[in-house]
Amino acid sequence: MTDSYVWGWILCSVMTLVALFGVVLRKQKGNRISRTESVKSFPASNGECRSADGNDADVIIVGAGVAGSALAHTLGKDGRRVHVIERDLTEPDRIVGELLQPGGYLKLIELGLEDCVEEIDAQQIFGYALFKDGKHTRLSYPLEKFNSDVSGRSFHNGRFIQRMREKSASLPNVRLEQGTVTSLLEEKGIIKGVQYKTKDGRKLTSFAPLTIVCDGCFSNLRRSLCNPKVDVPSCFVGLVLENCNLPYSNHGHVVLADPSPILFYPISSSEVRSLVDVPGQKVPSIANGEMANYLKAVVAPQVPPEIYDSFVAAVDKGNIRTMPNRSMPAAPHPTPGALLMGDAFNMRHPLTGGGMTVALSDIVVLRDLLRPLRDLNDASTLCIYLESFYTLRKPVASTINTLAGALYKVFCASPDQARKEMRQACFDYLSLGGVFSTGPVSLLSGLNPRPLSLVLHFFAVAVYGVGRLLLPFPSPKRIWIGARLITGASGIILPIIKAEGVRQMFFPATVPAYYRMPPVK
Repeated sequence: MTDSYVWGWILCSVMTLVALFGVVLRKQKGNRISRTESVKSFPASNGECRSADGNDADVIIVGAGVAGSALAHTLGKDGRRVHVIERDLTEPDRIVGELLQPGGYLKLIELGLEDCVEEIDAQQIFGYALFKDGKHTRLSYPLEKFNSDVSGRSFHNGRFIQRMREKSASLPNVRLEQGTVTSLLEEKGIIKGVQYKTKDGRKLTSFAPLTIVCDGCFSNLRRSLCNPKVDVPSCFVGLVLENCNLPYSNHGHVVLADPSPILFYPISSSEVRSLVDVPGQKVPSIANGEMANYLKAVVAPQVPPEIYDSFVAAVDKGNIRTMPNRSMPAAPHPTPGALLMGDAFNMRHPLTGGGMTVALSDIVVLRDLLRPLRDLNDASTLCIYLESFYTLRKPVASTINTLAGALYKVFCASPDQARKEMRQACFDYLSLGGVFSTGPVSLLSGLNPRPLSLVLHFFAVAVYGVGRLLLPFPSPKRIWIGARLITGASGIILPIIKAEGVRQMFFPATVPAYYRMPPVK
């Protein structure tokens, strides 16, 4: 009898191992499939690669959004032959990517693209107004040291992109083509170019020493070039308010609502964008009217009185749009012949409007790295050299990424008393004015990209919150809430810092890639 139990136990164990092996094998097979879908190997042809149409390029750029268009103009202006392949060259219609921070505008000037915000009815932005429980405070950008034209800019995203596409296409060595890139072409571990389908359905190939993938947040090519860990903490519900007078003109407005923030900012002289954050990945249905009811019953009572009528009118009009908010830390696989940029490479919650600032800053870093190089054909050496890009971009990128993630979590309502205290402390801290407001706003605006300054201000808010709890007379309950406030603040910011990379973020000079010199032949 005992023997039968033993044999039964052994048989079950073997079957379990076989099942586990099958699961692992399927997972590995799935990973291989996902890679082979985006990367195709091809045989060498006498060591020479030629594009199907005979027009060779120095750089292929996949995607002509903000990052792709700006990068095409920048490299084209430096004399590179650039081939840009964009899925759809008609004017995009998006509800995000409409607010450029002052730090991003300075990068636009540095790239010679500042005229792209002209003739599109763009509005200057001079700071933010913060609203909570009937109280409000104004936070101005620290622009005293800059020319009068330096400020934030808000606009229709599609108009801005079309202006940049036109400017890049005006260069004789930049070729802008409509087509869908289906895969990267690989030979002996080196990306040699791309395979794409043209507007009329033809399958073509294009080759270049360097392929830069900028195909946005829905990228189907990123998986072969990085380890994407995409998180979707919430969704934005977008409306356009017409003829709405905001409480503070030329300012972004953030309402600390329940359950999460609501944003308002002008996108033209007669239109205001409203973005309602809805936590989670599921939003009320637009088709059956649930969304309209939610916006009127839950959201509208929390907006400032000056905006209420325009907000309700926009809901009644019915042009309600939604978009998931994605965040993804940069986790590249350095690959000879290829590089990731823009939202295909790195995303953060759009609450702080920092995405375009990060992308433009990355382009400046890459431009400066590539400028000393005339020959990009040694892919392996170039890949080692460009590893410095991932470190040099960190001050700006990690500051904006960390601030966006941390601020979103602090601004969301919570039933937890410690989180409530942290939220109120943040509002009161920013309302103090002086260095307590200009410090955080200079970080948010991209004018002071210093990760250490961000961490100091974040924990200063937490300590300020604890001080409010303990004064004038501490009690055991208040001490306990204060302790949880500190641990909660740590639990918010430390995982974000870990994902960004502690060493690269705070000690970039200790990373060997920081000192990489241009290859010399």
